[in-house]
Amino acid sequence: MARKELKYTVTDAGRDKGKVFVITEMSPDKGERWAMRALLSVMNTNPEIPEGFELTGMAGIAQVGLKALGRVEWQVIEPLFDEMMECVEFMPDPAKPHVVRKLFEGDIEEIMTRVNLRKEILQMHVGFSKAVKV
Repeated sequence: MARKELKYTVTDAGRDKGKVFVITEMSPDKGERWAMRALLSVMNTNPEIPEGFELTGMAGIAQVGLKALGRVEWQVIEPLFDEMMECVEFMPDPAKPHVVRKLFEGDIEEIMTRVNLRKEILQMHVGFSKAVKV
């Protein structure tokens, strides 16, 4: 079975409006390594665990983890962010969907596009829980 893949079209106003990006799921090995490094980074921040956390399941774990990411030092989180963007490719001409290439500097011109792509990447990899707000 092939890895999950989705096409993300930018709908926000701005320089990226209408651009299409293709997000491909990480391999199991890379995904597991990424997740473990992210988890260990978060655990090193001594995250606040809310009362009743044990009842929230995977959605609760993901939500606590996402909140705690904001407390991780930049030099620790930056390589994880860089690896996330390795999942993203660019479709220069949506009329030719078979032409997809790696991202180049300048393909993404808006900060919010990067933020939204990261949300989509996280959703793809932890999509087991729609209750988690990324």
